[in-house]
Amino acid sequence: MSLPRLFLHLPAGISPVENLAVPLDFDAAKHLRALRLKPGDALELVLGEAPWTADLAELGRERALARLVAPLQEDREPPIALQACLPLPAQLSLFDEWIPPLVELGAILLQPVIYARSEFDPAKTAARMERWARLVQSACEQSHRTRRPELRPPVPFGALLGWDSPQKWVAYELATGEANPVLRREPLAFTSGPEGGITDAEFAALSAAGWRSVSLGRSILRAVTAPVALLGAVQFALGQAEIPITIPASKTQEQK
Repeated sequence: MSLPRLFLHLPAGISPVENLAVPLDFDAAKHLRALRLKPGDALELVLGEAPWTADLAELGRERALARLVAPLQEDREPPIALQACLPLPAQLSLFDEWIPPLVELGAILLQPVIYARSEFDPAKTAARMERWARLVQSACEQSHRTRRPELRPPVPFGALLGWDSPQKWVAYELATGEANPVLRREPLAFTSGPEGGITDAEFAALSAAGWRSVSLGRSILRAVTAPVALLGAVQFALGQAEIPITIPASKTQEQK
């Protein structure tokens, strides 16, 4: 059974070394109490991007400490940077559903995008950013990531037209007559549309900006399904013995 893993920040100017006592914040201590850990039990800490084994030194109501034991020589990150440019949905709760699986599947960037069919309310979206950040951290700890993904504030659709990535894929619901692109070992950005899908004008603009259409099957997927299905297909391809490899093509997917 894997050990509990926590993502923490060390105070400025302090570097992780063996036997360093690391204070645990309220949420971390509460989580460890829920797991029924006791002083002396082993756990793992990620400090910045450095994973360590540690012992729980103290766990009380007012204070909790862990003691660093040794650095962990592991890297659970995918071999390429995976950038999820997610449509800001009308139902913001859909974003809550996206975050855990996309973090578990290795996304290193979560970028909300305001599409034409998004219903963007700046106040409501800003109020959810803290919750989304907590969901990112929780998913990192659950899946034993070694790096915490970056969650950015929403950007307008036009930001995608100048997006800098050697591979850019868009999940699109209409057949284009093109086979799915070949996955290369280079950074990959991917996007899909909100409820109602990507407009014809948006898809034309994305195509002109170098985004390649990707099919995920013959059925039409919901907005909440498309990005997770796409990233799952990418991770499957990365797990094959040989790269490049193509994702099986068919008529297209996408959201409803």
